[in-house]
Amino acid sequence: MTTMGASNLPLPRLGRGKVRDIYEAGEDRVLLLTTDRISAFDVVMGETIPMKGAVLTQISAFWFRKLEGAVPHHMISADADEIIRQVPELKAHRADILGRAMLCRRTTVFPIECVIRGYISGSAWKEYAASGTLAGEKLAAGLTESARLEPAIFSPATKAETGHDENITTKRMREIVGGDVTDTLERMTRTVYALGEAESRARGIIIADTKFEFGRDRNGRIILIDEVMTPDSSRFWAADVYRPGQPQPSFDKQPLRDYLDAERKAGRWNGEAPPPPLPASVVDATSRRYLEAYRRVTGSELKI
Repeated sequence: MTTMGASNLPLPRLGRGKVRDIYEAGEDRVLLLTTDRISAFDVVMGETIPMKGAVLTQISAFWFRKLEGAVPHHMISADADEIIRQVPELKAHRADILGRAMLCRRTTVFPIECVIRGYISGSAWKEYAASGTLAGEKLAAGLTESARLEPAIFSPATKAETGHDENITTKRMREIVGGDVTDTLERMTRTVYALGEAESRARGIIIADTKFEFGRDRNGRIILIDEVMTPDSSRFWAADVYRPGQPQPSFDKQPLRDYLDAERKAGRWNGEAPPPPLPASVVDATSRRYLEAYRRVTGSELKI
């Protein structure tokens, strides 16, 4: 299995995130290249996870293709040869972009994470357990951890450059981006989640919650961007072991999280950078989790 921790393509670099490198690929296009970097507890690990970048890119591409005709989106192509045809400067870098790169329409990004929760877990459960609220708004009484929410709750958040995003109310979202945009983003979020949740459930995966990003293209259209219903942007649970009333095992980073939790409890890590070195067994187990997520979501093995 190949691995990539950083990229150096012959295009102007627009930015570098925890896992993605963003390049300019023409006036109205960008190239998103997903590396094998991995973060946990908001800390980027020193080691990479083989094939993780390809898994995230190709799961997103799978969903973008499924969403054709349902919502507009930014993907032009995730096929290396087609990308090279459109961006000839990358011809000598086919191995670098193979499976990991997506050529996309450029947008002005809304400063909101459009989170939708079909089940109550994570930060939402913590707030609800303490106060019966989510982002300060009351929820129905008597919910248990990991309980299904019917209907799913649209739960926007502000995008944080560092640390955790902050849950906000739709009222606050309206103040930030306007009422019409808020209504459109919520409607598109619900459309994408409903399609993905139904398809994933049929393959034995529960998408407990997920987050989407949207932007405006040069024609003013609001379109879906970034990654879609991947293990990094979603909480995936295995349907066959789902039990409400308790935490559910994560489908992606669980081996990594378990190891880091053990290091913290043993006093060998304080939860901040730099992280502890990862044993090869943890790296391998995490890589296999991502590849299994791809197989479960798409119904096929990852081939690039």
